[in-house]
Amino acid sequence: MPLPDAPAFLRRLFDAAIASAQPALCIPPHLPDPATVRGRLVVIGAGKASAAMAQAVEQHWPGPLTGLVVTRYGYGAPCARIEIVEAAHPVPDEAGLRAAQRLLAFVAGLTADDVVLCLISGGGSSLLPLPLDGITLADKQAINRALLASGATITEMNCVRRHLSAVKGGRLAAACHPARVRTLLISDVPGDDPIDIASGPTVADPTTCADALDIVRRYGIALPPAARDVLESGRGESVKPGDPRLAGIETRIVAAPQQALEAAAAVAREAGVTAHILGDAIEGEARDVGKVLAGLALQVAGRGQPFTAPCVLLSGGETTVTVRGTGRGGRNVECLLSLGIALGGHPRIHALAGDTDGVDGQEEIAGAVWTPDTLRRAWALGLRPKDRLADNDGHGFFEALGDQVITGPTRTNVNDFRAVLVGGG
Repeated sequence: MPLPDAPAFLRRLFDAAIASAQPALCIPPHLPDPATVRGRLVVIGAGKASAAMAQAVEQHWPGPLTGLVVTRYGYGAPCARIEIVEAAHPVPDEAGLRAAQRLLAFVAGLTADDVVLCLISGGGSSLLPLPLDGITLADKQAINRALLASGATITEMNCVRRHLSAVKGGRLAAACHPARVRTLLISDVPGDDPIDIASGPTVADPTTCADALDIVRRYGIALPPAARDVLESGRGESVKPGDPRLAGIETRIVAAPQQALEAAAAVAREAGVTAHILGDAIEGEARDVGKVLAGLALQVAGRGQPFTAPCVLLSGGETTVTVRGTGRGGRNVECLLSLGIALGGHPRIHALAGDTDGVDGQEEIAGAVWTPDTLRRAWALGLRPKDRLADNDGHGFFEALGDQVITGPTRTNVNDFRAVLVGGG
């Protein structure tokens, strides 16, 4: 190309993706018309971006409002009229349980003149862990850990969660009836299906308890007896399409992975680098996706197919990690480590993989960066990349090299971001 600093260039693309999904930008255009709100405006929500979304509402809503939202620890934002509660993610805790109980109580007794503005983003599943009767918080925590380690897709995980919850799968919207509900969503799921964003607390759910049981069997997930009984008895059925309590629901996606990739592509073009978006909904085992991306990058570098270098290959979605080793997991670092091993130290290929919420797996690390000398530096430190990959220890690998990408709380979440830069030459 060459770029003077390829890692810094990749980081600029990542930062642009995150910036494009900031609630301060994407929330104001979707607020209700104040003239249509005859009663109260009640703001509720859950997710890693929900506090920043609430702050944007407060700053742009001209009339009175009240509210309660729950976000991840460290992801709060100062609000004057909307109460911000923090809880644990990705494994739920008691604070999240109490917050979910309070949300249901908060929307009780509303009238048809009232409007509920529901602010939902990724992470809401864990932050609203209110189980159905008979299921304990400890049960929910155990199920969540098992799902996270199972290799199940986010769609499959959320199907199970919805049928064990007293708030997900449309139940929160049903509790708001007869008030009108407008849900504003920041999507963190492949395909942007509202039912999969925070397990769809305000949208109808076409899936069933039988579907959830099939997923449990498919991945060999050991359910506590009470949870299995909820599914087998059908007591966990969610709110279905056509339910009259959801007749006044309006749902809008205000930010999504595709627009984040487009924002990154625009920054690349401004720097004179052609950008190709490979897809915003790529799923699969993280290590497999990494190998495929490496193969594509090598084809570009070596044969000029299907694109000519220099260029940057952008992709998003949500890969999975089936944890079999003793490492800390993290789908972005696992994808990047697999990609880098497959590149074999190619001198003209750099890459970055990170989660736009700033948290890869259960670590306060967004992801990492790969450079042509990463393998050489790892071997010099006595690191064995293939062994670290087999042990699901991408975080340990990149931590030892000092190549982690750390953003801190981004207060948004439009899923994974991957950029593979192929230089000319």
